[in-house]
Amino acid sequence: MTTVTAPAVASQRRRIRAEPERRTVERRRIDGTVIDTVTLDPEIFGIVPNTAVLHQVITAQLAASRAGTQSTRTRAEVRGGGTKPFRQKGTGRARQGSIRSPQWSGGGVALGPKPRSYRQRTPKKMIRLALVSALSDRAAEGKVAVVDAWSFPAPRTKDAVAALAALELQGRVLVVLGPDDGIPDRSFANLSVVQTIQGDELNAYDVLRSDWVVFTDDTLPGETTPAPSEPTAAPKARRAPVRKAAAAPAETAADAEEPAAEAPAPEPVVEASDAPSEGSDG
Repeated sequence: MTTVTAPAVASQRRRIRAEPERRTVERRRIDGTVIDTVTLDPEIFGIVPNTAVLHQVITAQLAASRAGTQSTRTRAEVRGGGTKPFRQKGTGRARQGSIRSPQWSGGGVALGPKPRSYRQRTPKKMIRLALVSALSDRAAEGKVAVVDAWSFPAPRTKDAVAALAALELQGRVLVVLGPDDGIPDRSFANLSVVQTIQGDELNAYDVLRSDWVVFTDDTLPGETTPAPSEPTAAPKARRAPVRKAAAAPAETAADAEEPAAEAPAPEPVVEASDAPSEGSDG
């Protein structure tokens, strides 16, 4: 009988995740002119969406948005019913102690709702995974747009409608703005199909309920790189022509102006008359 160790079981149960996919999107101006093509961050826009985490995080987000102020009165809070409605025996009816019991019309509510908080604890890693999964789902459908900036001169709804038409954005649009984008925020305010949101408030629920998600250069999350252009054929190397050996070049004027190197001075020659003889006393 073969025994399986704990690390082997853990490795078998570990889910094999696919490599993030690199997706590209055209970066355009508000008039629809294409500037260039950028590659989105694969860790944010290229993963396989985790539907289980998406469901749990969105459910918790919708639950946290509930006010939780609903309330009903119990039999102790309903006014009246302080006396026994009729005697205990002899009437042929069931015994009753108060007309404000739950079975009486106008009585209290048994086990009714009371003010409470519906918030659910959600780890930060799950919230981020849900947001990344939602963005990856929109990027896989080609529903992510990038503009350089919302360069509106003044808050005008007409300019916002013209920009959406030039960018070919249809349906419900989520526009992600920066802290200094006050003019575009007011320009999109009167459009019911457009929702504006700050970049630091982006969440999975608003992404999934929108057909398009539009970022600017300042609000696009992650690191983006220019998409590589199509490779072109390299030019063929030209072979240098073979030429005959030319004669030595003549002396140029620059070479003539350079001073010639001085020859070394000859060593002094000692004459025989000056040299002392071997037989002299000195």
